[in-house]
Amino acid sequence: AATCPKPTTDVSASQFSSVDLSYITQGERALQRALSILQHHTGRQGETMLDTRATMSSTAFPGLGQVFRAEVVLAVPVARPHQELFERIEQMSQWNPTLSWVKVLQHIGTDTLVMHEVTAPSPGNLVGQRDLMSVWHCVRRDTVIYLVGITTHIEPLSLQEGCNRSESRLSCIVLQPLAEDPDCTHFTWLLSVDLKASWIPTSIINRILPQSQVDFIKHLHQHFSAAV
Repeated sequence: AATCPKPTTDVSASQFSSVDLSYITQGERALQRALSILQHHTGRQGETMLDTRATMSSTAFPGLGQVFRAEVVLAVPVARPHQELFERIEQMSQWNPTLSWVKVLQHIGTDTLVMHEVTAPSPGNLVGQRDLMSVWHCVRRDTVIYLVGITTHIEPLSLQEGCNRSESRLSCIVLQPLAEDPDCTHFTWLLSVDLKASWIPTSIINRILPQSQVDFIKHLHQHFSAAV
């Protein structure tokens, strides 16, 4: 199968134009949706994944479909995952082998990014190699940090050859100091993605997505352990 060429488009930082403000607005709206979902505690089906100590659950929401929720405790303070998952996001492929690369196309202020990511090719992967264009927005509320992402479109970047472009309906990572140990982080991740893989039954997709969360958490654990 063809592999995705590395993108050459790089949109330089600029003053807040109407386009910049629209990206920020997309991020803020996505956060409001995520906050309403985080407060929803009924109808969730959960299970604990022993290899990552993560608790997984899911609930269907109008307009989003199935939203998968992963929760785990990380043995590092909040600043570490915030740094790795937002400030150093372009280095993510160095420790997460499921990614080919992550490219920040535009910084809008200090708390909003326009980002392009491409998954790594994987033999036997039903979905195939995917790329994703998204806005990521960081919001701090007291001691809690929210990292929220949603699909966006940017004109200069066309679909990468050999890739199936997925759509992030909503992704929100919540980083909160553990009440009994502020040197640890309670990590919550909401995920709703349209893989644009209509040939794969929904029942299979609903296993692929939470497994991708489990894999990500495993690599995150390993990255933090290796850095100690």
